[in-house]
Amino acid sequence: MRSFWSDPYLWIHLAGIAALPIFLEICLLGLAAGDPLLPAVLELGFVAVVGIAPIFWMQWQRPFYIFSLLAIAIQPAQLSDEERRMLRFFKSQEVRVLTVIAPILLTIILWQLYKLAPLAAEVTPFSGRLVGLLVAAIAFLGCNLFLQVPLSVVRVLLAGETKFAAAEPYPLERVGQDFTVLGLRVKQILPAIAPPPQPVAVAKPEAAAETEKTPVAEAIASDAATVAALVPTGEETATAEIAETQPAENQVAVDEAVTVEAEVAPIPDQELETSPSEAQTASVDQPFPDPAEAEAVTAVELSDSEEAIAPEAEAASVIEEQAAEEVIEEMLAWESQDIQPDGQPDAQPDVESDAPSELTSEHPHS
Repeated sequence: MRSFWSDPYLWIHLAGIAALPIFLEICLLGLAAGDPLLPAVLELGFVAVVGIAPIFWMQWQRPFYIFSLLAIAIQPAQLSDEERRMLRFFKSQEVRVLTVIAPILLTIILWQLYKLAPLAAEVTPFSGRLVGLLVAAIAFLGCNLFLQVPLSVVRVLLAGETKFAAAEPYPLERVGQDFTVLGLRVKQILPAIAPPPQPVAVAKPEAAAETEKTPVAEAIASDAATVAALVPTGEETATAEIAETQPAENQVAVDEAVTVEAEVAPIPDQELETSPSEAQTASVDQPFPDPAEAEAVTAVELSDSEEAIAPEAEAASVIEEQAAEEVIEEMLAWESQDIQPDGQPDAQPDVESDAPSELTSEHPHS
């Protein structure tokens, strides 16, 4: 909302456009009174000239002084700078253009009312053609007044805030000469209205965040400068990298040697009892072997292990053969002697063989 929109006189005169339909209806009733005495062009010319000419001249030469109501007007000396800036816009070229457009529109409307006038002949309260034309001309004058003034007010309301503030206040000594001031001049008509409060400038969250980030950025910059001072130069960095790379390469070579020895040489029982860390430490102390020597040592150790295993395998095979022969001999002895596997003789056949002899010995006594 623009600051000058709070002026009550602007809105009062803008609301005057509501009276336009009333005056148009009165004009229609005046044109409907009596029978035509003159040609239509003459009658319409009379009404148009009486209704348009005074208001057109007023708005073109001395625009309407809006700081007035009915027959009362505020003294020019009581106007504020803002109100005098408004008067500056009523004298602009845009208002003059509207002053020309408004009568043309009203003339077109007047012609339409003249054609519709016979329809209102039965309801018009006026009698006689001359009285009717005079009433129509006065009503048409009111139509121009309540259209021209609101249009000029609209032009002021549409002014931009920057343009309005840049306008110079109208000189006090020329207000009475350049504007139409009607009625009794007084110091005040309406109570003063306080201007709207100015918007309070509130810092945006982004601006606040940037303000908070500034000390942090400064602290980071100082830390970066300190770190840059402690960081070594390019030559020192290269030397340190080379020094770190050589032990790493030696460690890789040692690890590969440990892996080869672990795969080739058998691990003694005493070494199995040692921890992995001790074994790795011991292997690291040994020099890196030659691959050819490692292969020769591997071949010799394999042949020695085969020679050590061969007598044991022969002794085991001899023991198995002896055990098998003993088992076969026992089985043959069991079959020939008809004995149980545990070595006891079978007594059941003798019992069965003695039973018939006992029976035969009992028969003679019977």
